[in-house]
Amino acid sequence: MALDELKAAVPDFAKDLKLNLGSVIGNSDLPQQQLWGTVLACAIASRSPKVLRELEPEAKANLSAQAYTAAKSAAAIMAMNNVFYRTRHLLSDPEYGTLRAGLRMNVIGKPGVEKVDFELWSLAVSAINGCGQCLDSHEQVLRKAGVDRETIQEAVKIASVIQAVGVTLEAEAVLAE
Repeated sequence: MALDELKAAVPDFAKDLKLNLGSVIGNSDLPQQQLWGTVLACAIASRSPKVLRELEPEAKANLSAQAYTAAKSAAAIMAMNNVFYRTRHLLSDPEYGTLRAGLRMNVIGKPGVEKVDFELWSLAVSAINGCGQCLDSHEQVLRKAGVDRETIQEAVKIASVIQAVGVTLEAEAVLAE
């Protein structure tokens, strides 16, 4: 199992990450599609080749072709949106918030999977990318759809652990050079 290989790659000083990786993925209460879509989208967003290489095959095995593509789409569209909306929010001139975005985001309206799943994946990627405006927007859509806070927090936990493992492994790779 690739998850075991990824856990084995985590250095001893980051034992908490290893344990958390096993629990947030291995013991998740999320339905398989939500879980593995979140894992795949977050592995992409982590920008860690090792994390993506290890987690992608299992995600692909646990997702339909449509869900696999939609999770990749969530990571792609949020890579753009998180930069755009985070920047607009951080600029001190409020006029930027009144300007039309003018960016295509069709996949959000027709993601190819249940809207709730796509929103959950988008929220998790937004957590990695640090866009408060996007986090609020996706959380509100999820809550209006009846998704409980525990489910939303589960996706954020997955995002935080995958990101931390990616950062740790990439740092160790650089230090080993």
